[in-house]
Amino acid sequence: MDQLSDQENWDRVQAVANSFGPAGKLLLQSGRVLVGEGKLVKQSRKKQQAKAFFLFNDVLVYGSIVLNGRWHKKLKVTPLEDILLEDLEDGVRMKNQWLIRTPRKSFYVSAASYEEKRAWIEHIEECKGRVTQGGDRRLDFANTWIPDQASAVCMRCSSKFTGTRRRHHCRKCGFLVCGPCSRKRAVIAHIDSTKQLRVCKPCYLSLGVELPELTRQRWDSGGKSDEDELECYSEEEEAEHSLEEEDPSRWMDSWSPYTYINPEHIRPQT
Repeated sequence: MDQLSDQENWDRVQAVANSFGPAGKLLLQSGRVLVGEGKLVKQSRKKQQAKAFFLFNDVLVYGSIVLNGRWHKKLKVTPLEDILLEDLEDGVRMKNQWLIRTPRKSFYVSAASYEEKRAWIEHIEECKGRVTQGGDRRLDFANTWIPDQASAVCMRCSSKFTGTRRRHHCRKCGFLVCGPCSRKRAVIAHIDSTKQLRVCKPCYLSLGVELPELTRQRWDSGGKSDEDELECYSEEEEAEHSLEEEDPSRWMDSWSPYTYINPEHIRPQT
């Protein structure tokens, strides 16, 4: 493999940053190296979605695809020391899958082939090892959310979901729950230390902190309630752009394979 100069690496980092528009500026940090990039399928609460992933020497970045290879949105950046990977067997709906766990969010992803899956996992672990020098921190990780289609009934009271009895997610356990079973709100520090999030009754009790329940809704001038605001905060996946493919499997055949640049191949400029 040909070596890259510092300038060539920096041009690659800038290209990724520019593809996210103004939000990408936070990726422009001295010493950052683009290690690998490719497309993965991510399981969201409603469907599987095609995402662009970028592995740097210190962070894992992903975002939604607007124009393939040219424009992305919804930038997500996670330090490698905050990531725990769990290898998984093939599922019914997702092949070549594994679990990415972080304190704020945990989710399933799948690659186009077994070889790409192994490459992603090995390179993430390798870069993480360089950052942590083999010493993992003790972290609380977010639970994965149960997909909406996985249950037609509340996973706490077994009431059937309807047009008026909507599905919600407990932010602590990830279960699908109805509104009456998830009226409580609590701060879950590893997800967000400043906001009270929706939790089911058992999880509220397990937290062991007596926080006031939201018993009265306030409405703003636009007709939006506090309840709506809380939903919008954690369910940003509802707003994914219609330009994204409904069936990510149709993307897989046309995607370029995962690209990897060994950090040791970055040649200092002379």
